[in-house]
Amino acid sequence: MSTETVKKDYTERIVPALEKEFKYTSKMQVPRLKKIVINQGLGEATQDKKIIETALNELTAITGQKAVATLSKKDISNFKVRKKMPIGVMVTLRKEKMYEFLERLVRVALPRIRDFKGIEGKLDGRGNYTLGITEQIIFPEINIDNIQKLMGMNITFVTSANTDAEGYALLKQFGLPFKNAKQ
Repeated sequence: MSTETVKKDYTERIVPALEKEFKYTSKMQVPRLKKIVINQGLGEATQDKKIIETALNELTAITGQKAVATLSKKDISNFKVRKKMPIGVMVTLRKEKMYEFLERLVRVALPRIRDFKGIEGKLDGRGNYTLGITEQIIFPEINIDNIQKLMGMNITFVTSANTDAEGYALLKQFGLPFKNAKQ
């Protein structure tokens, strides 16, 4: 499936299913996926500057879009953090790259997790969902031989849904493998 097929699947299968389920009167009321934000917090980067560089390269390889470093907003002496020091990396995916990443995540990466039984079905109250991944090696773009350190990441799915039930139904239709826990 390509990004065109994922968009086509959304318009031809998901929209009518959600219209029927939630009794929407217009196609414009149906929630849609706005963006996917992938974020890695790297606290160890205060000691080792190479960690940020490695994370930037890995996240860029995984998403197909250039990742950017996130900078600290203030000094925190207990953590040896200075203002504007790089402490993480992130990338925001929209449109074609978002659909491409979603498809690779659902079809390739998540099934590679050991003893995988589905993901938690807890949304944030506004129809958005954040998935925590503990290892970056589940993505086929990462060469395991070149890994110095296993790093996790948060993947946030931002939807236009107004309620958790609508967001959950949308993400389930996109193929996210939730555990059998309906809200």
